[in-house]
Amino acid sequence: MQRLLSAFALWILTVNSPLAFSQNQSIPVDLINLPEGFRIELLHSVAANEGSWVSLTHDPQGRLITSDQYGGLFRITPPAIGSKDAPKIEKLAVEMGHAQGLLYAFDSLYAVVNGKPFGKGPGLYRLRDTNNDDQFDEVSLLRSIEGGGEHGPHAVILSPNKKSLYVCGGNHTKIPNPEKSRVPRNWAEDQILPRMWDAGGHAVGKLAPGGWICKTDPDGKEWELISSGYRNEYDIAFNPEGDLFTYDADMEWDIGSPWYRPTRVCFAPSGSEFGWRSGTGKWPAYYPDNLPATVDIGPGCPTGVAFGTGAKFPAKYQRSLFICDWSYGIIYAVDMQQDGGGYKGVAERFCSAPALQGTDISIGPDGAMYFTIGGRRTQSGLYRVTYTGNESTDPIKRQPLNKVAKLRREIEKFHKKAGPQAIKIAMQHLGHSDRFVRYAARIALEHQPVKQWGPSVLSQTDPLALINGIVAFARNAASNRANRMAAVTALSNLDPNKLNESQTLELIRAYGLALIRLGREAGGGEDKVVEKLNGLFPSKSDSINLELARILIAVEAPGIVDRVVKQLQESPSQEEQIHYALCLRNAAKGWKAATRTDYFQWFLKAAVLQGGHSFTGFLKNIRDEAVAKMSDAEKEQFKDLLAKKPTTTDPYANLKARPFVKKWKLDDLLEDVNTKLEGRDLANGKKMFGIAQCYKCHRFDRQGGIVGPDLTGLGRRYNNRDLLESLINPSKTVSDQYQATMFQLDNGQVITGRVANLAGKNYRVITDMMKPGNFTNVNVDHLEAMKPAKNSMMPDGLMDNLTKDEILDLVAYLKSSSEKQISINKSNISVKKKKE
Repeated sequence: MQRLLSAFALWILTVNSPLAFSQNQSIPVDLINLPEGFRIELLHSVAANEGSWVSLTHDPQGRLITSDQYGGLFRITPPAIGSKDAPKIEKLAVEMGHAQGLLYAFDSLYAVVNGKPFGKGPGLYRLRDTNNDDQFDEVSLLRSIEGGGEHGPHAVILSPNKKSLYVCGGNHTKIPNPEKSRVPRNWAEDQILPRMWDAGGHAVGKLAPGGWICKTDPDGKEWELISSGYRNEYDIAFNPEGDLFTYDADMEWDIGSPWYRPTRVCFAPSGSEFGWRSGTGKWPAYYPDNLPATVDIGPGCPTGVAFGTGAKFPAKYQRSLFICDWSYGIIYAVDMQQDGGGYKGVAERFCSAPALQGTDISIGPDGAMYFTIGGRRTQSGLYRVTYTGNESTDPIKRQPLNKVAKLRREIEKFHKKAGPQAIKIAMQHLGHSDRFVRYAARIALEHQPVKQWGPSVLSQTDPLALINGIVAFARNAASNRANRMAAVTALSNLDPNKLNESQTLELIRAYGLALIRLGREAGGGEDKVVEKLNGLFPSKSDSINLELARILIAVEAPGIVDRVVKQLQESPSQEEQIHYALCLRNAAKGWKAATRTDYFQWFLKAAVLQGGHSFTGFLKNIRDEAVAKMSDAEKEQFKDLLAKKPTTTDPYANLKARPFVKKWKLDDLLEDVNTKLEGRDLANGKKMFGIAQCYKCHRFDRQGGIVGPDLTGLGRRYNNRDLLESLINPSKTVSDQYQATMFQLDNGQVITGRVANLAGKNYRVITDMMKPGNFTNVNVDHLEAMKPAKNSMMPDGLMDNLTKDEILDLVAYLKSSSEKQISINKSNISVKKKKE
């Protein structure tokens, strides 16, 4: 009877839908979404004794070689495109496996081993067939790599000129003793206030430089560090123009905190640093001593990446970087274009299905895309994607580099000891309007002896040249009071009121590096920092306020505690509030009874805030460290307040406490939105964004959550009608990117949520977007059917307790980021034209 009921439930869930679920096989192709004109085949559903496949490469015969994450190597001969024949699967008779990176080149198979297969430790290995029997009989260790696990050594790829190898490793992997380095070997943590380690214990004690990318020769004899500062980049790829890219991981336990960084595509030029530091220490993208991401993707788990070069796909997809998000079952196509010395890009879903946990991608000589799913002992499979549409699939031509990118590459030639010529070209471009050019110039400078260029940077008058010169000086000069005072004095010649937002942020960081790196024990220069920066706080820029709070608390600026506590109370997003609370824990002076009370009462209210696995622990640790800085007399004075325990409340309590206004409909508001947005109260709109709890799920202007769509630039993507509709009736149109899945279990239970991760046979599902760190496990053995949910996970009625004027302010605020971005872009264009 139970089986009949389950079968009936299965029919109910799958009628008019192909999304029935079959156990113990790879995801069926009719569950997988692709753009129009593309076709997908499941070539092989991997058997249990074949393991779970995580890496992929093609050999010269067009065969695929793959590795079980915890076992050996397999070779697959795929059938011809259009054939219904099964692929030939053979396990290779060689003692090699656990390879998270594979590459066939130089008449050899290279394997990056992560683990200890057959008694072999992690490292880069070379396999050869020395007797021409089509089997590998020679295995050589080229270089040991100290590290393992999911943050261990990962990929190996071929250089664009086909003369070198590139290898990458995650942040739990030591750099493999490279003989050379384009990244100056002066990395440090560089925290103006003490960092707090992860409350859940992850990566405690792990220091810079984090994840890395190295270059080596075919024999693995000489290694060179190319790029660093990643959390856990699993794979790397070159575009047709020869520029290197990767897809870096987030730290999902940080979700909801100001130091959370989403998964992101990074352009990795020579000498690049991307600012991963453990715990709360991650560098913001605007710090001049690291580079920003090209595209922020969101929460996920990066695995294999590959450019579409060589695929018989339309031109757009040949140029795209395909990236696997293992957690959410998505392969994105990231369309990137040159943007000055760097790139800009847009990600779109290319291939997706619930639990399509992609592990690696390889473009075959037949022009097809091949990819594997699996990992963590989950069900594995091999798929092939071909294009059958009407667009041209002629091979694309390599795009010429623009003038700025050519300049960047010329400067990168001096990322080594190169003498006066390197100093000359670096000094010429330290103040360049393009961030990637001035970054390259600073790295070239840092490779030369500081005594040869230090006096020159201290005397610069161009703001950007001086700021970036001081960044280089602070990172390389001897740590003494004289150099500290020289750097701070030089920066004090700049008037912050004459700088734009990005220049001001770079100035604050340069001051901070001077204080961190130069004579910190001896001190000195704090008074000049206070004189120049104290009057700026608070400013109209949220980012500037965050950085000013850090440095002004560090230098004990007069009145700063009162002002930061006020910002803590008034900031609408939890990320801003937590940042201020974190900074204030270090303030030993400047407290008043009222500000102490306000500060510790905030922790009682913060119980409503939600985040990832470490979130609650971070809040507790921030409070504990603040209490530890109090004197015994202060602890006695505030003992009643300190004894109070926070109570969890409804996150929508503030919204529900407001009187019900109206069940708003589109026609009630559209005319006013079309005609009455001019001169609206944007500050109140931002306040409404917080009251309606939009910040919990959505990112806006670099703040907020990431489990929902980023709303920055919303006004460019939607007209007024569609924008209003999404606020009032969020379930009318639900993007498949954020669509929930319904799971029917064999006990009759139905669970609805987004698949966020997998562990063995369990889907880990977010069922409450307000609690993104809490998962419900759905065991595949008890799963009978799954299908897309019709309703949005965004609650209905969030606007019903807001007045018409408040909704108009909110809409104006949401549209303001588009106008601001247009203004910024125009400003940057004019600056570039002026400089050029």
